[in-house]
Amino acid sequence: MTKYRDALPQAGCGYFLTDGGLETTLIFLEGQELPHFAAFHMLKSAAGENLLRKYFAIYAELAARYRAGIVLETATWRANRDWAEKLGYDAGALAEVNRRSVLLVEEVRENVETPATPVVISGCVGPRGDGYVPGSRMSADEAEDYHSFQVQTFADTGADLVSGLTLNYVEEALGLTRAARQAGMPVVISFTLETNGRLPTGQPLGSAIQEVDEATSLYPSYYMINCAHPSHFGAVAHGDEPWLARVRGLRVNASRMSHSELNEAPGLDAGNPEELGHECHGLLREPFRHVNVLGGCCGTDHRHVEQITAACLPLFHGTARRFAS
Repeated sequence: MTKYRDALPQAGCGYFLTDGGLETTLIFLEGQELPHFAAFHMLKSAAGENLLRKYFAIYAELAARYRAGIVLETATWRANRDWAEKLGYDAGALAEVNRRSVLLVEEVRENVETPATPVVISGCVGPRGDGYVPGSRMSADEAEDYHSFQVQTFADTGADLVSGLTLNYVEEALGLTRAARQAGMPVVISFTLETNGRLPTGQPLGSAIQEVDEATSLYPSYYMINCAHPSHFGAVAHGDEPWLARVRGLRVNASRMSHSELNEAPGLDAGNPEELGHECHGLLREPFRHVNVLGGCCGTDHRHVEQITAACLPLFHGTARRFAS
């Protein structure tokens, strides 16, 4: 049964962490092979399922230790039709693996949740194509049709919301938002940015957020940035632009490399976790003072998320007014 769908606790002023780079952890720390970066494929075996459970439990326990909330994203970033077909999943098997992904994090929630540590379950929706390159762009109508299957599957589970991560063009974000509204699901839209702080299409972040908001009557619960290093987008905002208040979450990369450089890198660039935490702290002071959901993306693991939490959590002690418009 869904717990927070009608009132997302992270929409308030408390601190919420998220997990880090799931695929990074599975490949580089756990030595797993992930065809097409499809973490959901781990559910095909009991051993793989246990690894996913262990992964999420580490972050949930971290949140409990810091007495913070946590948003757990299901391992379904690649669990849409095109990617699943490459791995031999038909529609029935795909729906089932999305449902099982929610059940797994529900188990984790049952073990750690307290009033001080609310655990929010997000059904993770990834892009139809490559996370870094727009490639063949869908229209908003096509994107709504394409993502409706996965979104409706999540709507029939205990997921509290759906989150579109690593979206790189506005039409897909708009279509996903429409699909979520049709299914009655809260939705978070997370754009990925290049080293210049713009979407891979060249569109400024503020323009993309305003376009989705205007077309959907502000339907997204909030927006996030993911799969970018703080140095890539720290200077994209100036003054008190209205769209900044809509950005409530950051999932940052460990590496300062561009997306193309990351694609070509022979190994893992884990950066400096402590330095990453300090850089996130700086972003939260200005210009992203409305952000209260923080975690990692490519190259990060629990060490990075702990450093981000240690650096940023003190900003939230007795500072609810920082979210006033």
